[in-house]
Amino acid sequence: MLIVATYDVDTTTPSGAKRLRHVAKACEKLGVRVQNSVFELMIDQAQFISLVHSLEKIIDPNADSVRFYRLGNHYEGKITFIGKPLRIQQDETLIL
Repeated sequence: MLIVATYDVDTTTPSGAKRLRHVAKACEKLGVRVQNSVFELMIDQAQFISLVHSLEKIIDPNADSVRFYRLGNHYEGKITFIGKPLRIQQDETLIL
């Protein structure tokens, strides 16, 4: 399923900057960054639950927020974009 993850981490402190890097790294393991704080993740339910638990350990719930938008398996007609496309789409075959 396709999930869009967005986050807002308070970076006014050094610990906030560290949390921001850790949130980004956790999302990069499973998806593609489409904007600064936005990732598209092609994951199953177990991976989603694992990601949520990982991020709960990283963020400060009083200062940070993470939002997930579940677009499901039939997401193609639900996304419209303009401008520069992504270099690599997650669901495309990549030949090295």
